[in-house]
Amino acid sequence: MKRPNLIRALAIGTLALGLNAAEPTADTALKTRMTERGKNLLADNLTTVGSNWKAGKGKWEAADTGLRGSELKEDMHGAVIRQNVAFHNGVIQFSFRLDGTKQISLSLNGAKGHVSRVIVRPNGLVVQKDDQDGKNGPDTGKVLQTVETPIKAGEWHTLLVELNGKEILATLDGEQIAYGEHEAIDKPITNIGLTVAGESASFKNLTVNEGTQSKDWEKVRGTLKK
Repeated sequence: MKRPNLIRALAIGTLALGLNAAEPTADTALKTRMTERGKNLLADNLTTVGSNWKAGKGKWEAADTGLRGSELKEDMHGAVIRQNVAFHNGVIQFSFRLDGTKQISLSLNGAKGHVSRVIVRPNGLVVQKDDQDGKNGPDTGKVLQTVETPIKAGEWHTLLVELNGKEILATLDGEQIAYGEHEAIDKPITNIGLTVAGESASFKNLTVNEGTQSKDWEKVRGTLKK
C-alpha cells in the first residue's frame, strides 16, 4: 500500500473508532448483577416504530438515531409509548439521551396496571413501586431508593434494569446502582412503557430477556447500599 493510502486508511479507521466509542452499540450488553440473561423476548433498535408499539400520549418520532419522545402541553400528561411483552423475572436494557426533559422512565406494568418503574432525571435515578390501585385506591407509590448522580444531557447513556421476584435493580452506565425490594412488585409483567416528561428524550437499542437469579446474588446483595 502506498504511504498516502495508508495514512488515509488509518485516518478513516480512527474516525470510525471514535464514532463507535461515542454511542453505545446494540450488542454492548451491560454486566448483570442480580440475574442472568435467558431467552430474548424483544430486541428493537428503535429506529422505526412498529405496530407493536402503542403511543398513548405525546409526540413520538423515529429516526436513524433512535426514537424521540416529547410531551405535548395540551395532553397535560407525560409522553408515553408501550409494547406488550410478557415475563416475570427479566432483564431490560436500552440507551437514552436527555434532550431537555425533566425526567424519563421505564414503566413496568401488569394486567391490572402499573407495577414498578425506574425514573431517570438529570440529577440521578430512582427505583420505585408504583401506585397499583389507581388514583382512587388505597395503595400508594413508594420510592425504594434514590441515587444522586449527574446525568449529562445531549450524551448517550445506558440503563440496565433487573427484576427478580420482589427485587428490582437498576444500573446506569455499568456503574451507578439503585436497588429496592417490595412484595407488591413480585407480579407478572405484561407490557413495558417509555415515558418522557417535559422536553424531549431519545431512546435506542432496547432489549428484553427472561432472567434467572444469579448464583452470586446473595453475596452481591450484601455489598449494595440500602
